[in-house]
Formats: sequence, structure tokens, C-alpha cells
Amino acid sequence: MTVLWTAADAAAATGGSSTTDWAATGASIDTRSLALGDLFVALRGPNHDGHDFVATALQRGAAAAMVDREIPQLPALSPLLRVADTLTGLAGLGAAGRNRSGARIVAVTGSVGKTGTKEALRLALASSGPTYASAGGHNNHWGAPLSLARLPPEAGYGIFELGMNHPGEIASLTRLVRPHIAVITTVEPVHLGFFPSVEAIADAKAEIFLGLEPGGVAVLNRDNPHYLRLAAAAKRAGAVEILGFGAHPEAAARLVDCVLDPRGSTVEAVVGGNPLRFRVPVPGRHWVMNALAVLAAAQAAGAAVERAAEALAGFQPLPGRGRRHQLAWRGGTLTIIDESYNASPPSMRAALAVLAATEPAAGARRVAVLGDMLELGDASERLHRELAEPLAAAQVERIFLIGEAIAALDEVLPAGKRGGLWRSPEDAMPALLRFLEPGDVVTIKGSRGVRVSRVMELLRAQSAESSRPET
Repeated sequence: MTVLWTAADAAAATGGSSTTDWAATGASIDTRSLALGDLFVALRGPNHDGHDFVATALQRGAAAAMVDREIPQLPALSPLLRVADTLTGLAGLGAAGRNRSGARIVAVTGSVGKTGTKEALRLALASSGPTYASAGGHNNHWGAPLSLARLPPEAGYGIFELGMNHPGEIASLTRLVRPHIAVITTVEPVHLGFFPSVEAIADAKAEIFLGLEPGGVAVLNRDNPHYLRLAAAAKRAGAVEILGFGAHPEAAARLVDCVLDPRGSTVEAVVGGNPLRFRVPVPGRHWVMNALAVLAAAQAAGAAVERAAEALAGFQPLPGRGRRHQLAWRGGTLTIIDESYNASPPSMRAALAVLAATEPAAGARRVAVLGDMLELGDASERLHRELAEPLAAAQVERIFLIGEAIAALDEVLPAGKRGGLWRSPEDAMPALLRFLEPGDVVTIKGSRGVRVSRVMELLRAQSAESSRPET
């Protein structure tokens, strides 16, 4: 494996000092996912102090550990990188990783679709050269520098997701990542509990332009009502080009037509003046929009756009973000659309549109298991109530609700559609298990704080239990 950090390089990047000579092939902050040869960075979190796990990290094959205090009972000459503060040290490591890279860097943010767009970009750009992308949702004050510290020097393209739920957070991240291309997927009423308006959310997303490299490009949703606001912010920050994507006639990546089906979409588009026809193997118009953002970014990055479009045919959604599961169920099959990773008003509507496009088996039903949408502030009650309309349009037969804020939706549902309102996934399961029949199609979606992913786990367990042969 390629050496990412020598003891001397890491000490120079962090202002620290190494106790021994060592070489690391990766970086980690979690002993559970640590790989052999990683530099373990002992961060302090709300519940744990990474310094308590340094001995475990070294036992599991870490090349060294970055620390800012003494670790009792470590063997003599343990490989340590001593710094004044490990979070600051990680930022230094990330900055050095970025400085030595010759890759074209793409940063992605937006109210919804960040991670999916980042992963689709990984696939698309890899068709043109060595590509690296940040893992999972590593998009915050520790995730971004950790991802930069892992950036291989030989990468031709680097893709980084930047997230926020308060003003000012993206500004510091983008100045570290220093993208050549900044993508905003969309601006929607998400995290409204921390912002006075959707316009304020747009301004916070526009902070991504503050880190643009000279000659940088902004990629924006041309159909979004905040496009002009975002474009103006990009120009003020020095963007030399703005590429819009969407159905708008002036979009640089313009949707001409798409045929939606339960398994994906066949798309006709014009990108950079060139007609393209390609397949997005994930259902929903929102995924078509994400794909157009990807192709606009690929154009800006100098990648082969036709190859990027062809590569999208191999895209698969991440767990909890639209992945489909077929579960054995009472002599038949249950279809689960797992959207349990998180929820917001636009992503709820998108998930229900996908459910509407999915036909149950003959005589079977569409079912929704929905949890609270969190961080919506004073708009929470109204936004939960407004879900009644897309539920009706999707012809959902029964709706099971989990949480507290979602009680506002329960109040406006027709009596015959109510499956019940519970405080926890575990409480909801008996009624849900009694209701579900073979052939049903079930969408599961809610904010992470409500733990609706447990519903998926419990349905899997029930399916496995009922499928075991009798002995």
C-alpha cells in the first residue's frame, strides 16, 4: 500500500514531534474501523476520548497514534505523534494532504442529495482517472480534515462532501478543502430550526464558494428558486464560470426527457452542448437531477462526460438511501424501500413519489412507516401536516407513524389510513407485523434521531425467523 504519512511529514504538518520513526498508509479516528498501518488520531468526542483507545489502536496494528496528553502504561518507545491539540493536528494533516495534491477537487453540499451525489461523482470520475472520495458522511469539522488526510497523492480527482446545520460551518470547511468545483445540489427548508428563513439557508450553503481556487467553477441547480441568489454569491467569491443543471432551458446540463420506472430512469440530456442518453438505476426524478449535477461537475473537472454518463449505470444507492430489499414473508415476498438514513420535507416527498411509482403485487398495498422530521423549528407542525398530500397522491393504504412531531400528520390523516402513532420503532412493530402481507411495498423514512432504521432491522429479523425450517 502507498505510504501516506511518514513520521517526519506528519510532524511537519502538525507542528508535533514523533517518538519513533514510522510510516502510515491511512488515517483513522475509530479503532472499530481502523486498518493495519493507519495513523490513529485520538480525538475527544461528546461521549468518548480517543486517548482511552490508543493502546487498543496500537495493538490492532496502527502505525502510530497522534496524542495531546500522556497515555499511562504504554510500552516504551510506542510510536506516538505528540501535538498540542489533536483536532488542530488533524486539521494540519488535512491541510498538508490538500497542499501536496495535484487532483481536481470537487466539493459538494446541499439541503438534500449530498452523499448520493458524491458517490455518483466517485463512480463517474473514476471512468476518467484515479478518483478518491470522502467516506460516508464525513462532512464536518473532523470528517473533512480526516478525508483530506487520506487523499492519495496520485489521485486525479478528489471529491469531498461538506455539511452544516448552522451558519459559518461550511466557510471553515471549504477553506480547508479549497475546491476547484463547488456543487450545491439544492436549497430546501432543511434545518429551519437553526435559520430564520430558507434564504438564510441558501446563504449558508453559498459559503462553499469562499474556498474556491482561482478559476473555480460553481455547479448549481438551475430549477431551484434560489439559483440567482447562489449564482450572485459565487460570482462575488470569484467563480469564473457557473454551470446550471436541471430542466431550465439555460441549464448547461439540461434535462430533455426522462422516463421514470420503479427501478430507475432513462434520461435524455444535453451537457455542454452534446446530447446524451444514459440510465440512472435508482428510481425518482430527484436522482435524475443529481445525475445532471454529476455530469456538469464532470465537465468542469475536464473528465470525459460521455464515459461519466455511461458509468452512472453502475450506481447503487447507499444503505438507508433508497436501497430496495426483498424479504421472505409468510410464503411470499415483502418489498422494502429503505429510506431510513434521514428525512426532511423534500426528501420525504421524493421518497413518497418513488413509492407511488412502485406497483405492489395484485391485491397488495403500499405502506409507509414514517418518523419525525427534526430540526424544522416553528415550521415543524405545518411541514408534517403537508405530508398528507403526497401520501394521498401515492395512494398509500396505511401509514404507521413514529415520534412526537409527526403527531401533526396523524391528526390530518383519514381514519382509514392511520396505522397508529408510537413513541419508538419497537412500540410500532406489533401492529406493523400484524398488518403486513405478502406483496406489500413498504417505505421506511424518518430522521436519524427517531431511529426508524430499527424498523428495517426488525423486519429483517422477523423474515429470517419465519423462514427457518421447522425442526
